[in-house]
Order: sequence, then C-alpha cells, then structure tokens
Amino acid sequence: MADITAQRVKELRDMTGLGMMECKKALTETGGDIKAAEDLLRIKSGAKASKAAGRVASEGMVAAYIARDGKSGALVEVNCETDFVARNEDFIKFSRDLAQLVATQGVTDIEALASAELPGGESVEEFRKALVMKLGENISVRRFARHTTEGRLASYLHGAKIGVMVDYTGGDDMLGKDLAMHIAASKPLCVSSEQVSPELLARERQIYTAQATESGKPADIVARMVDGRIAKYLAEVTLLGQPFVKNPDETVEKLLVSKSAKVNAFTLFVVGEGIEKKTGDFAAEVMAQVNQAKEDKTPQAN
Repeated sequence: MADITAQRVKELRDMTGLGMMECKKALTETGGDIKAAEDLLRIKSGAKASKAAGRVASEGMVAAYIARDGKSGALVEVNCETDFVARNEDFIKFSRDLAQLVATQGVTDIEALASAELPGGESVEEFRKALVMKLGENISVRRFARHTTEGRLASYLHGAKIGVMVDYTGGDDMLGKDLAMHIAASKPLCVSSEQVSPELLARERQIYTAQATESGKPADIVARMVDGRIAKYLAEVTLLGQPFVKNPDETVEKLLVSKSAKVNAFTLFVVGEGIEKKTGDFAAEVMAQVNQAKEDKTPQAN
C-alpha cells in the first residue's frame, strides 16, 4: 500500500475542498491513487471537479502577439522558478519576442522554436541558456499556440498569468475583447458540446450515475437525473453554454447570434496549470544540514 503522506492528503484537499480526514480515508481506500480518490470523493459527497488553482504550481508568464494584418497570432507560456524572475525585464522581453516569432514565422513545435532565430541573431535556445546563466534560474519554454484566421483575432492578458486568444468571424473588435475576457474569467474547456472529449464525458456520466444510484430512486428516474446533470455540465464547460460574464441573463451563444458572429477556436493558457510544484519539509532539510555539519566536525577515529 502507498504511503499516505500529509502532503498528499493536503493536495487532495486542495483539489476537492473537502476535509482532511475524508481525503485521508479516500486515499487509503484507493491505495494512494489521488485521481481515483478524487473520483471516490465526488461520488460520495457530490463534490465538483478539481479546482484549477490547486494544480497551478509554477511561475512565469504568458505573452501574446497578433500580426499587423490581424490574420495570425500566438500565445506563449514561458516558465521560471520564482515570481521575482517572472518580473525581470529580460525575461519579459524574451517571452514577448517568442510570441512574435511564433506568430510571424509559422513555427510549429517546441523543437523548431528552439532553433529559430531571435531579432538579435542568436537562436532561441542560445538566448535561453544565456538567460539561465544571467538570472540563475531554470527557464523553459513550456508551450505555445499559433492561430491563423480568415476572420478576426483578439487577445487578452490578465496580468501575465492568464492569456487568451480568440479566432472569430463577424462582430467587431469590442466583441473580440469581450469574448477573450469572458474566457479568461470563466475558463471553458472548448467552444461547443460537440468538442468535449468522449473520455471526459464518460467519466462525468459514470460519477453522476454512481451519485444518483445512491439516492435509491428507480432506474428510469436515475437515468433522467444523470441526463440532466450531463446537460448542466456541458453548459458549464462549453463557451457557447456559459452565461456571458457582462450579462449573465444571456448565454455566449445568444450573444454571438445577436452579433451575427461565430467563434471558430480559442486558446487559454494559465501559467503553471497542471504542473506540480516540488515541495519539501523545510525543517527536516535544515536539521539534515545541521547533522551533516556536526558529522563533518567530528574527529575521525584512526
């Protein structure tokens, strides 16, 4: 059986918002499998899906760039170890240069980006290594997304931690800005229900079915309950189904209809999302260093 550490219990608590004892019991029942424990807690308590904030664990920034013709653009996430470096002018310029490079040169993957040439003449990888030496932290280009469109592109940066780019047709510049800000605030998974992955939908249906079955109601009523929960879930995670943040009385889909517009695609980056930060017992580390120092001072027997 896996060792159920306090840190692992805390991680599950951050993901679910439930009590420490409930989380420890769930981890014990699932042999330390944190994903299985999360599902178990959701079945037993009706808890919602993981909070994104609980999975954000790395520093850095998101940079955005849209070409002058408005037909190509890019989002880039660059990571570092501390927020102090994330605010460094050289780090910020490097990230913004990468976004411009991706948007204008049609780079397709991280390997190609590493060998691409920056305005100063050096490659991205050469400059990254030099920046690591200068700032004293590991710096990595984690991911990027390039958009090309026959319609319009809009972007929004919430500070430097959340970045959005939207590809849409119809409407005007204000609509694009509103859509990008909505996505940053409401964090949909995709544009429409047809784009939700079958695997994710199957997992949610399984959890809802287990929850509804525990109510003891007849099978036909359970089926209707599950269908209702799935419909609600799809409205929550799809852009078109969400209430528009500036006017919750209408959905984004209704807003687009009123503007004779359509969202073709979007990208949402949250700095560090999905990366687990390495944590340790600071007191234990200090004591280990103290003990090591004592051993170093102890005279060795001949």
